[in-house]
Amino acid sequence: MINVCEMLERSADRFPDKTAFSDPESEITFRDLLVDSRKIAEYFISEGYMDRPCNSVLFFMEKCVRALPVMFGGVYCNAFYCFVDIRQSDERALNIIEKVDPSVIVTDESNRQRLEDILGGDRDYLMIEDLGSRSFLDSITVNIESLDRYRLTFNDRLPLYVNFTSGSTGMPKGVAVSHASVIDFIRVFAGTFDITNEDVIANQAPFDFDVSVKDIYSGLYTGATVRLIPREYFSNPTLLMDYLYAGNITVIIWAVTAMCFVSIMNGFDYKTPDKLRLIMFSGEVMPVKQLNKWRGHVPDATYVNLYGPTEITCNCTYHILTREYANDENLPIGIPFTNEKVFLLDENDHLVTKPGTEGEICVGGTCLALGYYKDPDKTSASFVQNPLNNDYNELIYRTGDLGKYDEEGLLYYTSRKDHQIKHMGQRIELADIDLSAMSVGGVSRACTVYDHKKKKIILFYTGDTDKDSLSRELKRKLPEFMVPGRTVRLEEFPINKNGKIDRSALEKLQQT
Repeated sequence: MINVCEMLERSADRFPDKTAFSDPESEITFRDLLVDSRKIAEYFISEGYMDRPCNSVLFFMEKCVRALPVMFGGVYCNAFYCFVDIRQSDERALNIIEKVDPSVIVTDESNRQRLEDILGGDRDYLMIEDLGSRSFLDSITVNIESLDRYRLTFNDRLPLYVNFTSGSTGMPKGVAVSHASVIDFIRVFAGTFDITNEDVIANQAPFDFDVSVKDIYSGLYTGATVRLIPREYFSNPTLLMDYLYAGNITVIIWAVTAMCFVSIMNGFDYKTPDKLRLIMFSGEVMPVKQLNKWRGHVPDATYVNLYGPTEITCNCTYHILTREYANDENLPIGIPFTNEKVFLLDENDHLVTKPGTEGEICVGGTCLALGYYKDPDKTSASFVQNPLNNDYNELIYRTGDLGKYDEEGLLYYTSRKDHQIKHMGQRIELADIDLSAMSVGGVSRACTVYDHKKKKIILFYTGDTDKDSLSRELKRKLPEFMVPGRTVRLEEFPINKNGKIDRSALEKLQQT
């Protein structure tokens, strides 16, 4: 298998009438997804959209079932797809559109006017309502020879998608990931956790976030059904839990923030999805207190902590939780997936193997992204030759994350390199303060930042406890040099486009 379209073709052959994807408004079978994708490809080809050396389909809209045949229609033409986060500023959205310079831009009625305002009338676009209409699709006759011409020129290092990172300032980086990387990862991922055609996967992540890759392609690879959850459901716990329960969801692969939304908003007090067997989470450090709420309500499910940045195709390590953890413990990120090389380097680029010794997490293997789209300088700075290998060309990705091993060889994420500070003559991991704060009763989440000008540690938190009580507890738990100089209670954390706590927004708040 070298092209993700083969996943779709195989599942369409095995499970033609089975629902492949659904959302609250529509659903599509594997056979119809295959047929409609090929028809969209035929339309793109016949209308001359796919005549460049590198073609792409850009979406300015929320995820939905109707988008999938258009996505894969582009893929059948050797094009990559790119979803633009519609919640970001017009300026940043325009920067992304100009960077990609797509062959096709697709939007919907609810985002049409804003797209026109952003483009200023300089670009044409297509409407998803038109591309997805039955009368339009039924009018297209597929020329198999046209599709075959593209298939003959295909190679598995072509980009499948480009996801733009959130980026705190300036231009976000577009991470280009190939067919080969996705196929290699999904084959191992689905096999490791025994995802099968009998599963129903609840997709939380938007399509511009790489967590969605695990949902989409696990479904295509195994024949599992994927149910798309609209973004707004994650502000309404009753609606969300009804959707999970009614959809007979068996697998969720969610961002930590989405998991915490359910537990903090007491979603389980309303209803517990009774078919859940596999619960995986990633993106941030999972607060053990919130994890334990999940385990208390869904005790028979398998829980997995996943780790990995966008640049290495979703995840590179995993840990299946087999015991209870205290509120102030750090969960392991575990061991590498098969065919992925994960190791630690110290500040002098020496290999770190000693338990308890911190090093930068580095990753190599087929999982590596192609680099940053149209950005060779940033690519060469992050995707580098393995300093441990002088014998042949071996690129690795330096994550900027710090980690350490325990005595059993399990890897732990400790902090970002840029979240490690020097304060009062002591080296401090801000994540250690977060863990201590989240172990305090009445604290749901916590995030610590450092004011370098004032040399002050600032702790932001959500929960019911008051600041004075939290400060007293932290003075008891932490050495004096780690106790925050300022504690700020928030109603909720600012969240970036990838569903993570927005640290840059917190750093701006600290100045107020």
